[in-house]
Amino acid sequence: MTDVLINDPSDGIYDDGEWISWEWINSQLNDEQDPEDLCERRSPPSVLELTRVFLDLVSVAQEYKDLTGRYLEIWGELGELYAEIRHGLVRHPKHFAGSDGTIGVALVEVKTISPEKKKDRVYVKRAGNFEKLLVVRVSEDFLFSSKLFERGDLKEGASPLIKARWTGFE
Repeated sequence: MTDVLINDPSDGIYDDGEWISWEWINSQLNDEQDPEDLCERRSPPSVLELTRVFLDLVSVAQEYKDLTGRYLEIWGELGELYAEIRHGLVRHPKHFAGSDGTIGVALVEVKTISPEKKKDRVYVKRAGNFEKLLVVRVSEDFLFSSKLFERGDLKEGASPLIKARWTGFE
């Protein structure tokens, strides 16, 4: 909710299933800002609103493919939107290093397998700051499915990248 990474329990409080940073709480107490403006700017979109936008984007991507014979390259964004809707992912701000968001209190990295990929695998940085890996697969018919893997299930190794298959890890 606050888009601030909590490294230590003293950096915030845990309430209603999520961490809230002291920085965010203190920003709410600032008298110089209009409280209504804060609510409008910080309120996350509803699942219904996200679903509507997601379905519109998928429809446009399908229409583009039908007209041009080429895929519209928006797979990462569609994968993360799907994760928000299907798994309750709360995304980090843009360019947040190490993970894409949180599901509950777990840091999650999202990788998408597009229909144009010949193999069902993704690569993720071993050094990434994530506890779970969510792999989203999109079929040629624009059907979405996903699998959530625990970081502990990833193979140890010296390579900077982990190769993850739809069926498991290598």
